[in-house]
Amino acid sequence: MGQPLDSAALDQLFDKAHTNNKWQPREVPDALLKRIVDHMKWGPTSANCSPARIVFVKSKEAKERLKPHLNEGNVAKTMAAPATAILAYDLKFYEYLPRLYPPADAKSWFAGKKQHADTTAFRNGSLQGGYFILAARALGLDCGPMSGFNNAGVDAEFFAGTEIKSNFLCNLGYGDPAGIYPRSPRFNFDEMAKII
Repeated sequence: MGQPLDSAALDQLFDKAHTNNKWQPREVPDALLKRIVDHMKWGPTSANCSPARIVFVKSKEAKERLKPHLNEGNVAKTMAAPATAILAYDLKFYEYLPRLYPPADAKSWFAGKKQHADTTAFRNGSLQGGYFILAARALGLDCGPMSGFNNAGVDAEFFAGTEIKSNFLCNLGYGDPAGIYPRSPRFNFDEMAKII
């Protein structure tokens, strides 16, 4: 800790990384998907609440279950991706806080306080989704994160009978450079940040 990453690492994680829309026909092994989770889980969340839940959709049968819930423009690239992660969050995350945050009675901070719990679940689940993308890139995978799907349909199909809600999807694999669009502009520092 404390040593800056070199420029090659920063390029892989941020500066030269792109959202991928086309994929090489290369499998992503289950062991690699497990490694993504094993790394991303260490990113900080409020009171270690860890609300993220992930379903990796890989099989043809699972992809067919996902397909009807995708916006038209996302169907082809998702069906071609070696894996698609459904990044979701558990609205009842606080049930696990006695185990995950033993220093205090953190469950009492959320139980019976639905709006506070829901906001915390969404915020921290989204934060973990960012960790997920960085972990996948760090392990050599390309990512295609996206909205553009019917959340209610995905929730009914993959999370029925639970308090888990989908947030976004992320296609994973080894990108085909032909599917990379020119980099879109970003704000410069002064347009998005200030030091006070």
